[in-house]
Amino acid sequence: MSENQRMRAHVSGHVQGVGFRYFTLMTGQRLQLTGWVRNLADGGVETLAEGPKEDLISFLEALWEGPGGAHVRDVRTQWLPATGEFTGFRIW
Repeated sequence: MSENQRMRAHVSGHVQGVGFRYFTLMTGQRLQLTGWVRNLADGGVETLAEGPKEDLISFLEALWEGPGGAHVRDVRTQWLPATGEFTGFRIW
C-alpha cells in the first residue's frame, strides 16, 4: 500500500450551479479519499483530498472532466504531505 499524500486543487471555469461539489463528493467517496470540497467566492471550487497518490491522480482526472453541464477551464494543484486529520469526505 502506498503512503498517503494530500492534494489541494482549485478548479476554475463554469463549475458552480452544475452539481460540481456533489460530483466531487461522490468521486472522493468512491475512491475512499478523505477531505472536503467547497465553492469559492471567485466562482471556482476548491477541494482538499488525502489518500494514496494513484487514487488522488484518478480524482484529479475526474476534476478535469466534472459533471455534465460543467466546463472546466483550469485545475491548479498543490501536493503536500498528508496529515490524516480527516475521517471522511464532505461538502463544506
